[in-house]
Amino acid sequence: MLVTNSSAEFETYKKVEKEYIELDRNQVLRTRNIKMIPAARYRFGGKISYAEWAHQIGIFQTLIYLHCQSKSGNVILDAGCGAGLVGIAADPFVSNGGKYLGLDVKKDVLEFCRSHYPCPPFQFIHLDSKNAEYANSQEGRCPWPLEDKSIDLITALSLWSHLNEDDALFYLKEASRVLRPHARAIITGFLLDEYYYDSLDDRTDKPGQFDATFKSLRKFEVPVYGSDAWYHPKWVAVPEKAIGFTKAGLERMLAASGLKLIEYHPGTWKEVPGMLFQDILIFER
Repeated sequence: MLVTNSSAEFETYKKVEKEYIELDRNQVLRTRNIKMIPAARYRFGGKISYAEWAHQIGIFQTLIYLHCQSKSGNVILDAGCGAGLVGIAADPFVSNGGKYLGLDVKKDVLEFCRSHYPCPPFQFIHLDSKNAEYANSQEGRCPWPLEDKSIDLITALSLWSHLNEDDALFYLKEASRVLRPHARAIITGFLLDEYYYDSLDDRTDKPGQFDATFKSLRKFEVPVYGSDAWYHPKWVAVPEKAIGFTKAGLERMLAASGLKLIEYHPGTWKEVPGMLFQDILIFER
């Protein structure tokens, strides 16, 4: 089981939701891909709600549409794919001979994905790299097992919020290596910029799960392994649980990778209107 919430409420939710999903799928008339949304026990990464998965699938389907040079036949790499949320969004754009490649460090997640999503066009690749939060038993840092200039678009939903400085620099260089010329990468994370600092006093301590999420990310103030540009909140036991990077850190990643930042959309976690909870950064090779 990938979601380890044993509360009575969640157990009840899972039972009710099983019936709801079957009924809901029969009502879907115009959005074929959301029928692939998995059951609650396999929805994780800060998003368990069926409605929130459907909402974010729509956001990423729009982003992919805007940033793919072709509208079908693409090879899309989803770095840190998790349970495949972005893969569902990518489905229309890998038709006609394309493919979706989900890359992740967690073997159990990939086993689920291989059993749930059709191959072709979905393929899933295990990356045998260490991450202190998600793959602490693995060792080292591995290059992505992909050829140079072979990818039409990269997505990375919340991957960079779990990468220390060395990993963030290394994997953005890998993104640059595998992207075709002028191809793009859609990456989300926590950028500690002026929107972040301006919003610190606006976040309230009101009770409730939604407000608690904002409160827990109130301040990224502890250096990650001594970095002067990557920080984590005090409450995390392992830095890779939640990491933000400064504008100086962003400049380092751009310099190391050779990518260009062409769009930036601040996230709603900064108490500003936005498309997504995390910040969205669009890079181009």
